Amino acid sequence: MGRYFGTDGFRGEANKTLTVEHAYKVGRFLGWYYHKLTGNKTRVVIGKDTRRSSYMFEYSLVAGLTASGADAYLLHVTTTPSVSYVVRTEDFDCGIMISASHNPYYDNGIKLINGQGEKMDEKTISYIEDYIDGHVNLFGEEMNEIPFATRDEIGCTVDYFAGRNRYVGYLISLATHSYRDMRVGLDCANGSAWMIAKNVFDALGAKTYVINAEPNGTNINKNAGSTHIEVLQQFVRENHLDVGFAYDGDADRCIAVDENGNVVNGDLILYIYGRYMKERGKLLNNTVVTTVMSNFGLYKAFDEAGINYEKTAVGDKYVYENMQKNGHRIGGEQSGHIIFSKYATTGDGILTSIKMMEVILAKKMPLSKLAEPVKIYPQVLKNVRVKSKPEAQADPRVQEAVNAVAEKLGDTGRILVRESGTEPVIRVMVEAESEELCGKYVDQVIAVIRDQGHVEE
Repeated sequence: MGRYFGTDGFRGEANKTLTVEHAYKVGRFLGWYYHKLTGNKTRVVIGKDTRRSSYMFEYSLVAGLTASGADAYLLHVTTTPSVSYVVRTEDFDCGIMISASHNPYYDNGIKLINGQGEKMDEKTISYIEDYIDGHVNLFGEEMNEIPFATRDEIGCTVDYFAGRNRYVGYLISLATHSYRDMRVGLDCANGSAWMIAKNVFDALGAKTYVINAEPNGTNINKNAGSTHIEVLQQFVRENHLDVGFAYDGDADRCIAVDENGNVVNGDLILYIYGRYMKERGKLLNNTVVTTVMSNFGLYKAFDEAGINYEKTAVGDKYVYENMQKNGHRIGGEQSGHIIFSKYATTGDGILTSIKMMEVILAKKMPLSKLAEPVKIYPQVLKNVRVKSKPEAQADPRVQEAVNAVAEKLGDTGRILVRESGTEPVIRVMVEAESEELCGKYVDQVIAVIRDQGHVEE
């Protein structure tokens, strides 16, 4: 974890933990840094979600970039994956997305994307953090401030709707079937997808029914989108739709709802498309990448289908790194971040919807039938605040308790004990055949952590 940036950017409450000064400095550094690296004028593309504070951060970033001599290309309200697409296909030095994803409207974030459309590398982020803290030691220079551009070297802004439109065209081009006569529900979370998603589905011929597509700056994710899937479930049932898709604030996640109103989460999406790829000989390495939080039932279903899987730490960043390193084609998280590496370098909610539509139409099967082979196991997760995460994890008595639960579960469930990346918390999770059994085993392990004196009272 960095000083300001986490696994998904610099995130916090607007003008409290993330301020306009922070955004200005991020812009100042990037404009100067890429010019020094390449010798050319820096070109940066910027997108934002629908939060009220996104405009404030956009202007702060633009002020910093242009003051350092960079040109800023504005996509305006758009999705995170669209910024990634434009950066990698149109020769930008980097991209910036202003969003706090699924967080409430009063939070915001700055996500940085490198020239390949991937999340920014840790080394560059550490340089930015050094500059925010008032110190730069780069390119043989040590200074507290970086120089301003002057005269004709000062940067400018460019209205760049065209970039967003090209991304919409790209999504449409990926569809393999007409959606004619398909009744599709979309929950846009009053966020970035509010215009783009409907345009895509309409263009492909669907009868599109849209909810939560009236952003006002303060209603993003509010009882809407992938984190409040019950809203779309009810909407699909009431309107007798064939399928529904819910996005989060910046539309890099997708959770689906089948024709009966049942949730099809990221795990089920990985199974459905992974199996479809295998059937067509397209699943490179016969492997799907998951995180350690994927459900035990997913792994059982993969075993039965003869599909291998890898498990990474929680975070789509780690999923993508594994895919890149090993040449895997599909991976993702239970939360709906799904990465199709042939088509994108980041999770893309609308792309995920298109891929689900492809399987439904190609196999002529409803989503409920496609998800049927996966039995999702009950899961109980509890957090324990501890004095020291490493000490609690390494305690022999705690390890003994965890191993005892694992032995009792055998191949009928699993236990996972891991440290939070941001809090003084140990997370204890059990999946088993009943919720009662899950709770019993979680409490057993927590009792040992407490008895050993690790709990912060």
